[in-house]
Amino acid sequence: MKKIIKNVFTVLMLGILIAGVFGCEKNQGPMERAGEKIDKATEKAGDSIKKTGEKIKDAAH
Repeated sequence: MKKIIKNVFTVLMLGILIAGVFGCEKNQGPMERAGEKIDKATEKAGDSIKKTGEKIKDAAH
């Protein structure tokens, strides 16, 4: 009986895993792509500001 329960549990877990993988497809709409571009641009700007601040700090010493 325990073997049957273990097999059923394993099959259910594999089913959930497979459903999760196929549920995360990259079918993005235009708003999602635009949001990702904004996120990347903001991240790059933040990195640039951080580097500039470090240069100013180094120059002050």
